Amino acid sequence: MWICARIELVINPLEQIKIMSKRKYSPKVKFQIILETIQSDKKQAEIARAYDVDSKLLSRWKSDFLSSGHLIFESGKIKTGNGKQITDLENIIGKQAIEIALLKKFLGHYKSR
Repeated sequence: MWICARIELVINPLEQIKIMSKRKYSPKVKFQIILETIQSDKKQAEIARAYDVDSKLLSRWKSDFLSSGHLIFESGKIKTGNGKQITDLENIIGKQAIEIALLKKFLGHYKSR
C-alpha cells in the first residue's frame, strides 16, 4: 500500500512582498539606458532585457525624456532641485551671523559695565 501525501509549496507572505517590490533606478542609470536605446541599433526589448527593465517602463522613460529633454536648456544651465534650498539655507546662515554679531556686541556692552 502506497500512501501519497500532497505537498504544497507555502510561500512566506513577506517573501511575496519582496518579490513584488519596485526597483529604484537612479537618474544616471535611466539616462544611460535611454541613451543606449536611442543610439544603439539593438531593439528596445533587447536593451530592456539586458538591464532587467520592463520594456513598457523603458518606453515610458524614453517618451518622458524625448518630451521634456528640452527643459535642460531652458535657463541656459542644468537645473538642480537643490538651488532654492541652498538659497534658503544661505539666508538662514546670514541671519544667524547677524544675530551672533549682535549678541556679541550686547555681551561686550554688559561686560564693560
